[in-house]
Amino acid sequence: MADATEKYTMTIGIECHVQLATRTKLFSPADNDARDKEPNTATHPIDFGLPGMLPVLNRQAVELAVRAGKALNAEIAPISRFDRKHYFYPDLPKGYQTTQMYQPIIGAGYVDAVLEDGTTVRVRIHHAHLEEDAGKLTHYGDYSLVDLNRAGTPLIEIVSEPDIHSPQEAKAYATELHRLMTYAGVTFGDLYHGNMRFDVNISVAPVESKTLGTRAEIKNLNSFRSVERAAEYEFRRQTELLERGEHVVQETRGWDDASGKTSSQRSKEDAQDYRYMPDPDIPPIKLTDAEIAAIQAQVGMLPHEYRQAFEKLGVDGSVVGVLLANQDTAKLMYDVMSAEVSTISLSKIVANLLASIRTHDPDAVTSDGADNENKAIGLMVAQHAEEHGSGQLANDLVALASMFEEKKISSNAMADIFLSVMNGDTDPQKIAENRNLLQLSDEGEIATIVDEVLADPASQKAVDDIKAGNDKAIGFLVGQIMKKSQGKANPALAQKLIRERL
Repeated sequence: MADATEKYTMTIGIECHVQLATRTKLFSPADNDARDKEPNTATHPIDFGLPGMLPVLNRQAVELAVRAGKALNAEIAPISRFDRKHYFYPDLPKGYQTTQMYQPIIGAGYVDAVLEDGTTVRVRIHHAHLEEDAGKLTHYGDYSLVDLNRAGTPLIEIVSEPDIHSPQEAKAYATELHRLMTYAGVTFGDLYHGNMRFDVNISVAPVESKTLGTRAEIKNLNSFRSVERAAEYEFRRQTELLERGEHVVQETRGWDDASGKTSSQRSKEDAQDYRYMPDPDIPPIKLTDAEIAAIQAQVGMLPHEYRQAFEKLGVDGSVVGVLLANQDTAKLMYDVMSAEVSTISLSKIVANLLASIRTHDPDAVTSDGADNENKAIGLMVAQHAEEHGSGQLANDLVALASMFEEKKISSNAMADIFLSVMNGDTDPQKIAENRNLLQLSDEGEIATIVDEVLADPASQKAVDDIKAGNDKAIGFLVGQIMKKSQGKANPALAQKLIRERL
């Protein structure tokens, strides 16, 4: 692999299908949420392409596309139009897909993706267009069944430029794109149910080549790790072909997550194979600057804005990654930083506490469709806000951090109280009092306990060891003091008093 990376350059472009969070489908009043529904029940005659059925454009889908344009740093076209893309798939009864080939609603933009080492790669967006999804085929040996619940689902397809040159960059871009689309409220972002799917175009060429190699397209990847692993595999496969003097075939390939391999599916069509033509049944979309501005004003803070705010905390990049993994977590952290009595040091304590919770990981899914582990923080924040008001949780977390900073509680007690607060309790001071978790920081009281421990014959060996230069023995004495104080003594103060006496 190392030799191959020195001889060959990998180039990746990604097409991402984003399912829009609308109530109904793109051109019909059918329910847009087909999860757990019987096949062919979330449908309408328009979805079946029955004669005389004319499409009616969903205004909400247009508005969500405009929101997506803001997240992509892209211009919105004042006029965009729909086209018909012709091909025969049994899961699209009309015989064509309604899409935007020539005048897409979203123009050129860019996404700045942050890698694990903190560096940033800018990936240019060529365009993004509105289109309808196809249905679903389920194969059973020598026959297949068609489910049209998904047919007509509104999508935007985001097409990147070929600016990605490693599997790690591909994963970082897919991750950031998911954050952008969910933070902007464009999609629910449920990867297991196909809310976002990535088609990864990969080509390999000799380092000195001025032209790109022949690309293979890996279809329908639904996790960030799959994007990374598929890119790694394809790079090896294509470089091995070139090393043997063979040619890479332009084709569509499927990805098998279990084996970690891609396999050939069909030859890759070009635009002319689809016989695009303007759709005569759908009028053009016309948007004024005022309409675009009003729609985009509804978009809240985006990941890069939170990331910029979190820079003040001085925490590790992995902590920032956890804070950004869930929009509710990011907003809560921002509220903590904005609280009236908050400071940077208190906010940093809270950031590390939040990072200790196993938060919602949109990349990992289970067989039942649940997100990895849970959507812990999002549910906790919502429940807390409903019971106590939107700002109470942030204030409680600042108060908790302040108690720790003032050495009123130990780190273990802070972690215990933190979980209680996140699960709906309020007033950290009262929680600490009720559970007898407040630290004893009165120097006189602790000094009495220290003297008792040092006078105990059981402590003599530790005392002698410390005097002989074995500083680690102080841990035994601190442990004895904590035991006598029933865990209430401030260990740092106890250690200070021991050293003074010895």
